[in-house]
Amino acid sequence: MSAFSSFFAFFARIFLAVLFVVSGWTKLMAFDGTVQYVAQASNLPAPQIFTALTILVELGGGILLVLGLFSRFAAFIMAGFTLLTILLVHHFWTMADAEMQLNQLMAMKNLAIAGGLLMVTAFGPGAWAIGPGRD
Repeated sequence: MSAFSSFFAFFARIFLAVLFVVSGWTKLMAFDGTVQYVAQASNLPAPQIFTALTILVELGGGILLVLGLFSRFAAFIMAGFTLLTILLVHHFWTMADAEMQLNQLMAMKNLAIAGGLLMVTAFGPGAWAIGPGRD
């Protein structure tokens, strides 16, 4: 991998990871409020468990992605998680008006993020990584 490609692969990982690390940390610091949001938005039977798993994926996966440690695995799990949130939380096709527009935008954003994560899954973390799977 060229120095040019390594540079961009590193920053792509960082840019993807920042969203997840910040989001996971915010959810962790406001756990009860996040549980209430998850219960309302998704109607899942165990919002506490879903919230804890969300924090684990976002914070843990984001940190692994920053480090380039098990990044293919972390990116794959995070891509699946991100796509799953479209079905469970941002189900815009069941909504109307402004709520539909906002959730459709969030769903499309998540689709694009999942695409970036699948690129990391397919091509690895690049040369600037500390874990296995470096290119």
